[in-house]
Amino acid sequence: MELRYLRYFVAVARERHFTKAAKALGISQPPLSQQIKRLEEEVGTPLFRRLTRGVELTEAGEAFYDDACKILALSDAALEKTRGIARGQNGSLSIGITSSNAFHPKIFTLIRQYQLQNIAVQVHQVEANMSSLTAMLAEGELDIAFVRLPCESSKAFELSILDREPMVVALHRDHPLAACGDLALEKLRDTSVVLFPQEVAPGLYDQVYSYCERAGIDVQHALQSSQLSSSLSMVSAGGGFALVPKSMAAISPPNITYHALSSPEIYTDIALCWRRFERSHTVKRFLSTMNAQ
Repeated sequence: MELRYLRYFVAVARERHFTKAAKALGISQPPLSQQIKRLEEEVGTPLFRRLTRGVELTEAGEAFYDDACKILALSDAALEKTRGIARGQNGSLSIGITSSNAFHPKIFTLIRQYQLQNIAVQVHQVEANMSSLTAMLAEGELDIAFVRLPCESSKAFELSILDREPMVVALHRDHPLAACGDLALEKLRDTSVVLFPQEVAPGLYDQVYSYCERAGIDVQHALQSSQLSSSLSMVSAGGGFALVPKSMAAISPPNITYHALSSPEIYTDIALCWRRFERSHTVKRFLSTMNAQ
């Protein structure tokens, strides 16, 4: 059964008149009458009773009308959904975020802007370390991911820099240097450094390790945290100092002070990462939103 038969039938049922229905459909009345006759032959029963000044539905026609309306609505919805996906306005988008990015305002401002512009797209967020995110992106489990550079595994993907963020020093408030403003890294030679595991973010780990080593800090006996964010918990407990991205200063335990680095200045770039030769229109619309910022 062709969908156009159903559209013709519904039009006649609503107008209760062949001529009026034909005008609404933009066709002439005789072909419409022929199509309805063929539909009734296919169904095997009359759907209309012909009256002097129009038509009315038979009992079978009343039942058929309800189902025809549902079928047409589902068909229209399927078409709109498919076209929306093709335009990147429907479907879903999986976004990976590192725990160290979870406090950066630009990321969530961008995601919120995208959601407002694409309300039919279901956005899923996954938080994990950079090694896991890039692996998930490569396997197609994520559509895009926000990572921190340097990140060796990100070189297999397309990248767009969102922000350049300075690293800052986190100190316990009872530390002798807690009352100072900016700090030179070498001033912390006598304080244990808290390092996150290298596998969490290999490139950033190597950068922090190298700068600390050059400043004369004993990295061989560094304190170990499970994540970059948990470094702050160790500092809060009185365990040395940590170098963290500035946006993580949004985590404000009462016994931690944050200090800008006067020497050396250390930066980490936040980048959006996606697969090369990406064909998803949903991803492309997210990139367009980002580029418009």
